[in-house]
Amino acid sequence: TMQSRVFARVTPQHKNRIVKVLQRYGHVVAMTGDGVNDAPAIKTADIGISMGITGTEVTKEASSMILADDDFSTIVNAVYEGRAIYDNIRKFIRYLLGCNIGEVLVMFMASLLAMPLPMLPIQILWVNLVTDGLPAIALGLEPPEPGIMNRKPRSVNEGVFSQGLGWVILSRGVFISIITLISFSIGVYINSINGIDDLSLARTMALTTLVIAQLFYVFECRSERFTPFELGFFKNPFLIAAVLCSLSMHLMVLYIPFFQGVFHTVAITWWQWLIIVSMAGIRFIWKYLLYVGKIFVSGN
Repeated sequence: TMQSRVFARVTPQHKNRIVKVLQRYGHVVAMTGDGVNDAPAIKTADIGISMGITGTEVTKEASSMILADDDFSTIVNAVYEGRAIYDNIRKFIRYLLGCNIGEVLVMFMASLLAMPLPMLPIQILWVNLVTDGLPAIALGLEPPEPGIMNRKPRSVNEGVFSQGLGWVILSRGVFISIITLISFSIGVYINSINGIDDLSLARTMALTTLVIAQLFYVFECRSERFTPFELGFFKNPFLIAAVLCSLSMHLMVLYIPFFQGVFHTVAITWWQWLIIVSMAGIRFIWKYLLYVGKIFVSGN
């Protein structure tokens, strides 16, 4: 391992070699400079940083980032913002792909099981409109998580689906599809015992389960390290407003006669809501119980 911390009277070749040695040991290397002699090392480094005021044009061309104010504290601020943006990209991907996989699996699994069509095309379009729009955009406005600057740098070879994100997305999509089909089956059963040969109730329950499950899921996507209860619900007011707006729009589709005719829905009763919310929010409720238990244990 490298023991030296200070190198004096180095040439451009020395600087370049130091950067390569650090990279060979697995470090993510940032190199700052302002002169022509710094350009090779800045070009080789994972993140080359040049001075915007005193830096030469050659150095600026070789760098990945230019400090407009020549203040090194700006680098810290840039890292802070960069990590927050990268986190929000992962959250956005996690939410949208998890929801869309769930929607696809609902239709696919229903076909495999020879079930009636659980949702009509216009209902699928409604799900995409009410859940993939405002909540997803608001998730991109999530403030940085606590301790974001205490993390180690990411590997240069790390993909966006690293740290098990792909499996999280897939498992959540499977979960959403299963509870949606269960809700649809319950609606079919209710109609059968009442002697009603109509799938409107079953499709409405499936549609509502899919929407509510995704609205619960968006809160879980706020962080990969903290629960929504640890982060605090009101740290992102845009997300709260987006979820309330989406929920209000869906209630209009369920209870306003004009929209019922357009989307082929029916009003659902309080006990049907209880079934839907219990299934859609079971993971959310479980995390809350764990959070309360954690507080109780730490309090004692």
